[in-house]
Amino acid sequence: MRILATAAFAFAAGVFSTQVLPEGGWLPLGLAALAAAVLCALLRRSAARPERKRRRVLLRAALIFGGAALGLLYTAGYRQVALAPVRALDGRTVRFEAVVRDWPVSRDYGRWQIPVKGGEEGEKPLSALLFTDEQGAGLRPGDRVTGVAHCTAATHTRTGEDITYYTAKGIFLQADLYGKLTVEPGARPPWRYWPAYLSQKLKGGIGRAFPPDVAPVIQGIVTGGRENLSDPFTTSLQRTGLSHTVAVSGMHLAFLAGAVTLLLGRGKRSGAACTLILAALFWGVAGGTPSVSRAAVMLALLQVAPLLGRERDSFTALAFALAVLLIWNPFSAAHVGLQLSFGAVAGILLSSDGVQGRLNAFLHLDRPIKSRILRLAQGVPRFFTATLSATLGASVLTVPMAALHFGQVSLVSPLSNLLTLWAVAALFLGGLCVGLMACVMPGTAAVLAIPFTLIGRYLNWVVQGLGRLPLAALPLNSFYYRAWVVYLCLLLALAALLRGQKRWIIPGCAAVTALTACFWFTALSFQSPGLTAAVLDVGQGQSVLLRLDGRLVLVDCGGDGQQDAGDAAADYLQTRGGEKLDALVVSHYHSDHANGVPELLRRVVVDLLLLPDVEEGDPLREEILTLAAERGIEVRFVCGDTHLSFPGGQRLTIFPPLQSAGETNELGLCVLASAGDFDVLIPGDMGGQGEERLLSHTRLPRVEVLVAGHHGSATSTTQALLDEIQPETAVISVGKRNRYGHPAQETLERLALAGTDIYRTDLQGTVTVRSGEH
Repeated sequence: MRILATAAFAFAAGVFSTQVLPEGGWLPLGLAALAAAVLCALLRRSAARPERKRRRVLLRAALIFGGAALGLLYTAGYRQVALAPVRALDGRTVRFEAVVRDWPVSRDYGRWQIPVKGGEEGEKPLSALLFTDEQGAGLRPGDRVTGVAHCTAATHTRTGEDITYYTAKGIFLQADLYGKLTVEPGARPPWRYWPAYLSQKLKGGIGRAFPPDVAPVIQGIVTGGRENLSDPFTTSLQRTGLSHTVAVSGMHLAFLAGAVTLLLGRGKRSGAACTLILAALFWGVAGGTPSVSRAAVMLALLQVAPLLGRERDSFTALAFALAVLLIWNPFSAAHVGLQLSFGAVAGILLSSDGVQGRLNAFLHLDRPIKSRILRLAQGVPRFFTATLSATLGASVLTVPMAALHFGQVSLVSPLSNLLTLWAVAALFLGGLCVGLMACVMPGTAAVLAIPFTLIGRYLNWVVQGLGRLPLAALPLNSFYYRAWVVYLCLLLALAALLRGQKRWIIPGCAAVTALTACFWFTALSFQSPGLTAAVLDVGQGQSVLLRLDGRLVLVDCGGDGQQDAGDAAADYLQTRGGEKLDALVVSHYHSDHANGVPELLRRVVVDLLLLPDVEEGDPLREEILTLAAERGIEVRFVCGDTHLSFPGGQRLTIFPPLQSAGETNELGLCVLASAGDFDVLIPGDMGGQGEERLLSHTRLPRVEVLVAGHHGSATSTTQALLDEIQPETAVISVGKRNRYGHPAQETLERLALAGTDIYRTDLQGTVTVRSGEH
């Protein structure tokens, strides 16, 4: 079966190479690889039979070149065939008809996103997402819908930028509904939609049987659904390296297969058949994500192999599973979940057995024991060595992937997995049984849920506790931390080449020493004298950290970045040696300026909270005030000019809302930070009218740094303001591909004509400016 593994991995390599090669090079490179494969096959055929080694090398070369050629040519052909009907619909408004494939998902502003199979009336249906208003809320899998919709290819954004997010999931079209949606309910859903109904029933059963504080996490563990998890908890899962617990994968299917083996016995045909059926059903319930698809195919191959008289080979199963998924949709090579899933399994297969063997030898767990009681007692430490070795093995390849995709590396992942893997296994099997039972015997299910509720609360406690540690995860927003990740990968490669039982000691000590040095250098780089302003990259939002001669002030904390804005600010502060904030200023209560404040208050000590006394009753304002009261934070409402003085003559001036009513953006605070003749102005979301009132209210100095108002919108950063303050540098806090079109072209032109240097967080990431640099 190694021949199959070689060909399958080569095919996958060909498909993955299309992610970095220009499209025009796929066909010629594929033909060149095909020619090389034919040449190797001809040379092998002409070689004498006694030359076995040469024949084996040529066979392997033919398989590698042939598989790579097939991957390149198949992807090129698939792209042409799959996207041809999509290009025909791109940018058109058509009569759209479709069949609903899964349950609607609520989006922002009352919109609903519905996975469908559809297209122009009378044409071949495509995998698509239908966006509609509340008309889509009650749709069910199997319903037929018709309406007028504007179609957009899922290969690019509405601004024309290429993306792979949707095509990697097998979605090729987006359709925005206009007007009335005609619905024809399915009388009896086809069998292919049964798993979606079962998944919904299972989630409902878990929701009824378990209390609200643990039901969401059990739903996530059992079905992979994260829609009911809170944002802080999801962030804690990422920081602790436990996101895989709510992304159904091989671990969950391993639990399922283990339970079947325990019930029916090992090596029996009935057990293999039952495992295959349950794996197929569970694949549908979990939504057929890449991770569970990989696991299902691997499990199926490992179960079928002995029934066909073939050896069980994990690498062959992994390669075959990867090839199957890429044949189904070669665009899925860009799917982060697929990359992490296969990377984790490959790392485990490459290194976990060796690590576990050394741990067992170090702890003397490999010695034969005759006593049954002692063997049972030995199972506990063996479980922990197996968990630790699997975690470390999975990290070998996933650490650089996570660093590349998410910009952070979890440092507590080994510990968090050690503490929670047993709980995840118990909650998966227990939650599955209780959820199914709740559909028929809710009273009995509620009783059976009691012990699993306690386990769920333990899991919540560990995740939230470890997730709030200052260095639970290392954000790669510093050059030193990025260099450390590269250094760590080199150390792992070095350790793999060394021999001896102590080969991990020197690389391990070197990694810890280097991390300590990186932490010190990063903290030192932020602790320069004078005034330092760091405009953090929080997506479409704003968060500005000011350092005034050792005192730390954060202005705003909100955004829609990949990471919660509160976590982004806390990570930036803590990884630079900051222990607390002397003051937190919230300009106004819009989510793009304040939705990260609650999480920030949970993770960081804040001495003083400065707020505008507007929008009384706003939910976000009330949440902030409640948390501030719980943590004993002094709250000061800014109703007049407020001055904060710091050592060295540095000062902070906060201007109050300059009108009593109107649009929220005009009711915010404006901040001016000064250190000698170096000034930083942060006007929040002020528009032109607000800037005019500010200029009438006070005489502003010439500023060195302007954090552009309202993310660079056309109505802010007016010519009158620029003429008054004459900024040397402007920093625009803005998200990539934001739907508002920020920053506006006219604003960029005004800044350029004023001779201002322009920096943007969507292009440069976090922007840091120091007074000594001007």
